[in-house]
Amino acid sequence: MKTTMTFIAIICLSIFLSAHSKDDTKKKEQTKVEIINDTFPESQAELQTVLDGIFKSIQEKDADKLISYHIYGPKFTEFRDSQHRFGSAHNEEFERGFVGAISGFDYNLDNLKINVFGEMAVVTFHADFRPTIDSEVQQIWGSTTLVFVKVDEEWKITHEHHSPLIVD
Repeated sequence: MKTTMTFIAIICLSIFLSAHSKDDTKKKEQTKVEIINDTFPESQAELQTVLDGIFKSIQEKDADKLISYHIYGPKFTEFRDSQHRFGSAHNEEFERGFVGAISGFDYNLDNLKINVFGEMAVVTFHADFRPTIDSEVQQIWGSTTLVFVKVDEEWKITHEHHSPLIVD
């Protein structure tokens, strides 16, 4: 009797573990597909609000607010105008200098795409920037990629890539 009970317990335990192992595998597979295929509309809306805040801070010449949208540290990187990679300090210096130099800023973000991958997002657009510098409106066309990570429930820029856009 004792042997029979032990045998039944082993069979039940094996079935239980096998069923949970299959469920875990299915959940992992579903998570991978969801990250790639789902659009995450709530996060996209949050990121749109962040983008609006970024450009509003430039228009209002609020460099501190602009800087607050970044997560500076050893993982922060930037590529700009086909130059070598920049880090946190150089990006902050450039952004403060840019905001300090302008007296006005108009922009359009053409072909905006916000792709969310869980706690990370890639935002791409064709930039039509028109900053006013020394009373003269400049025209800047560029392809821009911003990589965001969610830190303490806030989306922060961890990578920027700006390259010239050839407009016909």
